[in-house]
Amino acid sequence: MLSLDMTRVPKHIAIIMDGNGRWAKKRGFERIFGHRNALKAVRETIETCARLQVEHLTLYAFSTENWNRPKIEIDALMELLVSAIRKETDSLKKNNIRLNAIGSIKDLPEKCVKELQSSIQETAQNTGLQVNLALSYSGRWEIVEAVKAIAQDVQNEKLSPGDINDVLLKSYMNTSSIPDPELVIRTSGEMRVSNFLLWQIAYAEFFFTDVLWPDFRKETLIEALKSYQERDRRFGGLNAKK
Repeated sequence: MLSLDMTRVPKHIAIIMDGNGRWAKKRGFERIFGHRNALKAVRETIETCARLQVEHLTLYAFSTENWNRPKIEIDALMELLVSAIRKETDSLKKNNIRLNAIGSIKDLPEKCVKELQSSIQETAQNTGLQVNLALSYSGRWEIVEAVKAIAQDVQNEKLSPGDINDVLLKSYMNTSSIPDPELVIRTSGEMRVSNFLLWQIAYAEFFFTDVLWPDFRKETLIEALKSYQERDRRFGGLNAKK
């Protein structure tokens, strides 16, 4: 960590946590074994981001497309989610970490929603790192929901079509209170965004690693941050020195 420029640590890091199933299969186990063993990676990533004073960490935990997986895997994932939230809430409170959720939360099982809402409320006064769990989330879903809400307000004459711009659209999004990520990390060697934060990652830097998510540790996170700090972020413009 000492080799990092602490003045250039991104305020928001987003991670596509991929490779749990492959990690388990390589060891001769069912996919859920990989999900269970991924919790250490989640915990260490959160702790490292908190120490680095990252403001937002968004974890792609369950996409809208994941509902198409076998019911037995979905049920096991939901049970794991409930137990993990229940177990980690005290640690979040102790470490001044705030929990938040984005996505179609109403689609989750009732006990998941209950545990999630309880942890969000219990950590709401914390002022450190905010961990955003993307659950039953996809970028296209978020954009479509925002457009529907805007269309409804236009129909109700609360807005006119001329009011619509990128700032307004963002204000209708599920992530309206969250700054756009500067760095997106994807594990497992896949090089795609998988319907994640499609609007928000317009100018994000990407870091792809072959590490499967259950093996992800602070060393790989630091590697991603070093790569980020070596880049010239011009946002479509030119470097002032060139």
